[in-house]
Amino acid sequence: MQVLIFKLGEELFALRSEKVQSINETMNVTRVPMAPEYIKGLVNLRGNVLSLLDINLLLDVPRGQEEQENVVILDLECETIGICVDQVVEVIEMAEHLLAESPDVHCREYIEGVMRFEGSIVTMLDMDVLCAQNKEH
Repeated sequence: MQVLIFKLGEELFALRSEKVQSINETMNVTRVPMAPEYIKGLVNLRGNVLSLLDINLLLDVPRGQEEQENVVILDLECETIGICVDQVVEVIEMAEHLLAESPDVHCREYIEGVMRFEGSIVTMLDMDVLCAQNKEH
């Protein structure tokens, strides 16, 4: 499987690359009054209006010092969305069996597992589950 590795603060996360539509630089964001806190706003991508989610807030990861300048556009089961990340690290090919179960997966269904990358632990996310959980609240 191919995965996109990205950084939020000091932590590394990954997504299956089949969910990634594109990686863009900073986009103009239109705020939405009274939207849930995790929605940064709306962006216009080639004529399509998409929700831009604050993934740091969804994952409870502190923000880095610098402005998030990378927007990853994801095709999820129910919609196409954007997330802001601190840094896109790399797209790698990884054998499925190298994805290990995380010790705390039982309470966080949106974590597919963990893997090692260049001496660091990377958390593999299931954005479909993460977004569905937050729509319920």
